[in-house]
Amino acid sequence: MESRGLRTPLAAAAMAVVTALATACSGGAAATAPPGSGGSGADPGAEAQSTPAAPVIKISPAGGSKTVRPDKKVVVTAASGALEEVTVESGGQAVDGDFDAMRTKWVSKAPLRPASDYTVSATTVDGTTVNSSFKTLKPKLELEVADVTPAIKGEKVGVGAPIIVVFNQPIAEKAAVEEALEVESEKPAQGAWRWINDTTVIYRTAKYWQPHQKVTFTAHLNGVQGGKDMYGLKDFTKVIQIGAAQIATVDTRKHKMIVKRDGKVVQTMLISAGNASTREYTTTSGIHLAMGKANPERMISPGRKKGDPGYYDLMINHAVRFSNSGEYVHALNNVWAQGRQNVSHGCINSRPDQAKWFYNQVQRGDVINITGTNREMEWNNGWGYWQMSFTQWKKGSALA
Repeated sequence: MESRGLRTPLAAAAMAVVTALATACSGGAAATAPPGSGGSGADPGAEAQSTPAAPVIKISPAGGSKTVRPDKKVVVTAASGALEEVTVESGGQAVDGDFDAMRTKWVSKAPLRPASDYTVSATTVDGTTVNSSFKTLKPKLELEVADVTPAIKGEKVGVGAPIIVVFNQPIAEKAAVEEALEVESEKPAQGAWRWINDTTVIYRTAKYWQPHQKVTFTAHLNGVQGGKDMYGLKDFTKVIQIGAAQIATVDTRKHKMIVKRDGKVVQTMLISAGNASTREYTTTSGIHLAMGKANPERMISPGRKKGDPGYYDLMINHAVRFSNSGEYVHALNNVWAQGRQNVSHGCINSRPDQAKWFYNQVQRGDVINITGTNREMEWNNGWGYWQMSFTQWKKGSALA
């Protein structure tokens, strides 16, 4: 696969060629029969007969090349014959490839490893063999996965969880890199990637993950070009465990939060939401995801300093974050308002014992669906990715 925008010098275009010389033979001078013998010599008008030419094997990249691009294909062709076997190896690992229908051409399928030595051996059906070797270039910049979220070892995540991949370099060739990313789930799921900047791409499913399964993310980066003089040196794999389908539904008008696990109600919580006196103090409506939790969590009023009206600096217990605009489900001994009135700065507060229960049960990626306010959750406010339709989400992909 040829990547766009590549400026790395091309490997020499010469082909390694071994040619077996064809040998032509013809009858000698006609012998004259003695008179009366009835014999006759060779027909002087007969055409000379030639044996078939031996196959000519060509290999690209040329033998001895030392700066072959990792995204270059290995191509072996045979003229005047068919290929019996082609072997391409590096460090004891074979390179997969395909023959054409007539077995006169073989082409490698996967990118090559950068900074590696390769040997090629090709044999035709008549036993003609050609050997060659070359070396791939060492990239100036190495492309790697720097982080995958949420994917802590041993962690189970919710059915709304995205897969957030961060690379160690800004990606110019986004289509090539995205094509190298694979998500495989034990239970069927449709999903798509969306780039949010040059280093971060996010995978979201069309519908929530099916619960209780394993999802495997693999970045097949070996030999993939991410930009000028930038190639991946190795693949990367991360296993993500999807836990129970835990979905919390918050109705700010009824001041109630209902939690379901795998479709069954497991908790009903009386809550108090944002007082809506300002946009800042209005809880956002929409599909949120639990992003993390802390006990306690220090909460400081944004954009205010000590002494300003509305300033606060509090340590709050059993806090579960669900946006980047400072919204949490948390504990507060505020029972006079919970179930009756919205009085908070935008968070969802509940009775301490119920908030502790929710804190202990919640998984990153659990769905928190909030209704009843006039402030809509932005798709890029924290993990608000479900606020965008899947049709719109897919438009952020680099692949056509």
